[in-house]
Amino acid sequence: MTRPLRPLMVLGCTSTAGKSLLVTALARWFARQGVDVAPFKAQNMSNNARVVAGGEIGVAQWLQAHAAGLEPTPDMNPVLLKPEADTRSQVVVSGQARHDLTAMAWRDRGPHLWPAMADAFDRLHADHDLVLIEGAGSPAEINLPDLVNNRIAEHADAAALLVVDIDRGGAFAHLYGTWALVPDPTRRRLAAFVLNKFRGDASLLEPGPGTLRDLTGMRLGGVLPMLAHELPDEEGATIRANPAVGAPTVAVVRYPYASNLDELHLLAHAAHVRWATRPGDLDGADLVILPGSKHVAADMAWLRDRDLDQALVARAGRGGPILGICGGCICSARRSATGPAWRDPPTGSGSSRCAQRWTRPRSPAPSPSPSRPWPRPGRR
Repeated sequence: MTRPLRPLMVLGCTSTAGKSLLVTALARWFARQGVDVAPFKAQNMSNNARVVAGGEIGVAQWLQAHAAGLEPTPDMNPVLLKPEADTRSQVVVSGQARHDLTAMAWRDRGPHLWPAMADAFDRLHADHDLVLIEGAGSPAEINLPDLVNNRIAEHADAAALLVVDIDRGGAFAHLYGTWALVPDPTRRRLAAFVLNKFRGDASLLEPGPGTLRDLTGMRLGGVLPMLAHELPDEEGATIRANPAVGAPTVAVVRYPYASNLDELHLLAHAAHVRWATRPGDLDGADLVILPGSKHVAADMAWLRDRDLDQALVARAGRGGPILGICGGCICSARRSATGPAWRDPPTGSGSSRCAQRWTRPRSPAPSPSPSRPWPRPGRR
């Protein structure tokens, strides 16, 4: 490319409409055409994060960067909110935790967050031919001040797609309602809509797409099928794989503030994985995993309320293996301040935790075909 392309933004009618997956697919497709493309999401809310050079970002932007053939950076997700309770989240800006903003009232944070969002986008836009922008939630949440959808779309002067989960039902109502409620500048940017997670005969969709085009001016940009992909989830986790007969059984305790559950999604290729939310879910498991926790005290209380703490103590007493990861290891400390448990605390555990980046050698990439060149490492 000799000059930058206009940024493209993928907005969604709802959360889990398919924005992250669509941006990942577009990043891969553009990269295969030789376009120097970079992903961007101004603000993400998730306890599924990855450590990159410079700090932490949401797993979706980490995955999108790899799809684009780039090394992930904090600029791709300049603001990350990591829920610690129903009404509190840790605020991570440019990869680093900001305790001052975490303590600040939610509606007061905007002026402090916007410069990091705008500056990060501007750097990506200057360094790459195309920036793919992922929205957050819905741009039509009219009860909330919106920096991450409408304001960033205007700042970037982006063209926009609107994606909807048709499997939920009511897709055309979602699309029309979103189009009607967004601010005028955003409405003028909505060029097309995408029907995601479709099952069945696409010929039965008409006259829906045509009627919506007549009402809104948005054209049908595409129909995406329900995909049985095995990519990590932006938030939470889903077990999709089916292991071989005779594989071991692993029970993963799913407390409310579990973090980085998506890292366990590949485990289902080698074991029968089930979520454990009550004592009976541990029965017959060859291994029990206590995943990371963003709020150890709250998750320990949850374990006690469900008698899972006693079930874990009994399991440990029988010699049953239990694996604690990060906050899960803290949950298992006998001398934890949150109450008695079943293991000695790990050596060196203290009041602070660090996020450290680990790397491993990559397998050689296959050679690109003439019609699908790999992306250049950067703009020349």
